[in-house]
Order: sequence, then C-alpha cells, then structure tokens
Amino acid sequence: MPLPRFALTPGEPAGIGPDLCLLLSRERQPYPLIAIASQALLQERASQLGLDIGVIPVSHDAWPDRPAEAGSLYVWDTPLQAPVQPGVLDRANAGYVLDTLTRAGKGCLDGHFAGMITAPVHKGVINEAGIAFSGHTEFLAELTQTQQVVMMLATRGLRVALVTTHLPLKDVAAAITTERLERVTRILHADLVEKFGLPTPRILVCGLNPHAGEGGHLGREEIEVIEPCLQRLRHEGLNLVGPLPADTLFTPKHLEHCDAVLAMYHDQGLPVLKYKGFGAAVNVTQIGRAHV
Repeated sequence: MPLPRFALTPGEPAGIGPDLCLLLSRERQPYPLIAIASQALLQERASQLGLDIGVIPVSHDAWPDRPAEAGSLYVWDTPLQAPVQPGVLDRANAGYVLDTLTRAGKGCLDGHFAGMITAPVHKGVINEAGIAFSGHTEFLAELTQTQQVVMMLATRGLRVALVTTHLPLKDVAAAITTERLERVTRILHADLVEKFGLPTPRILVCGLNPHAGEGGHLGREEIEVIEPCLQRLRHEGLNLVGPLPADTLFTPKHLEHCDAVLAMYHDQGLPVLKYKGFGAAVNVTQIGRAHV
C-alpha cells in the first residue's frame, strides 16, 4: 500500500516559512512531503542560509511514492510573482501565497495528498493586495465549501479550540449564535473521537463574559445562548463542562481532567496555549461534516 503524501506550503515568501521547509528537509521524513513553492526561492534561500539541500522537482502527474532522503526536498514548482528579499514584504506576491494554498487544498480534495502542513502567512500584506483574507482556517472553509471549520491549537498537555476566529472583538458576541456554537462543539467532539482516539472526550467550555456573566449581571450570553446549547448536547451524550469563567478555567485543577478547552474567541484561549507551548504547538484545522 503506497504511503500517504502530504503537501507543505511555505507561506509568506519573505518570512520564515521557506527557512522552516528547508530545515525540515535536513532529516528524512516518515512520509513523502511535497513543498508547493517556488523552486528558485527555495534554492536561493538555501544558499543564503548555507544549507546544502537538494531540490527534487515533482508534478501532479508523477508523485513520489517514498520519502525524500535527508538533505533533499520534493518541490512542486509554483512561480513567484515578484522577486523576494528576506524580511521585506511585497504585496505583489500575495497571489503566489494563495496559489500555493489553493494547490495544496485542491490536492487534498482530489486525493493526491492526505493532508496539508502550512507555514505562516502574513494576513496584512495579502489584504493590502486587495484580497480579502483572514487566515488559513477561513480560506480552507471557502475552498472546501464547508459550512464550518474549527481552529484548534494543540501543545503538550493542552488543546484549545475556538468558537470564533479572526474577528474584531466588537463583533464576537453577535457571532456566538446557538447554531455556530453547536456546529463547532460537534466538530470538536467528533475529531477528538476520530482523530485523537478519545472515546468520550471531556470538553471544558469558556463563558464569553467575565466570571461567565456573573449570573447575568455581566452579560446574558451564557444564560441565553451558551448554557441552553450545552445542555441540549449533554442530553445527546457529549461530556461538556461549563460555561466556566475563563480566568480560572486554565488552572491545573481543571485542565488535568479535560481533553480540550473550547474558547469563545481568539484571544481568550490562545494566549494561554502559546504561553504554555510557544514553539511547540500546532494549529489543527478541523473540517465540519455534520450539519446542525
């Protein structure tokens, strides 16, 4: 049986992504890893970094069936749209960044890749190019025509998923609807079962407001939206605890007995996770399958 292949996108060409791809290729990987990137960019960056990395061109009609040897990297050449200087952003290459993501995403949908691994992009420079872009998660949702995707970051000892992702803080409360919360919770539960092998995952759910609303005195979202939704899902057998005050949820007393935390918004949950595992955390995009 052939080994599964994975797509690797280098993200912002002037950033650290190409460096990470090259550094990764110094060791032999367990599966074929295909960098979807400018071949010239990777060769130039390897020279700048003093790395002896052999670039092996591949294409969609001749995929490799075994991992590249240490010190070499499979590359599906994707042309840049402007020259690159490390550390200097150029909006002219925004289209190149999205081309790499599109090739990787469509490759997954077509069955060529078992998954995609993404290096950092720069959202601001893509938007400055006149392209509406708020992140990998939302881009993949649109590409796959999926009603809902879930962003979850994981590090050793902690997983944090988000109900809302890249939104201005002033828009968060209105975005936390019963429908969205239910979809996100179902997707998170299903992936913990299917992908992480947890038969009955225990999920701690943050409240939106300080002190989880303080009985309605600091906001009524917990009373009117969050708790009724969680209670309905509990009746279906999901192990959900909350809504809990976020300022005390992230303590050993609670975390040692949970499999994931569901935060209401980006900066409610991710500062804690990144403090715990900065440099050793991964962003997992969970694709929704069931509809509410």
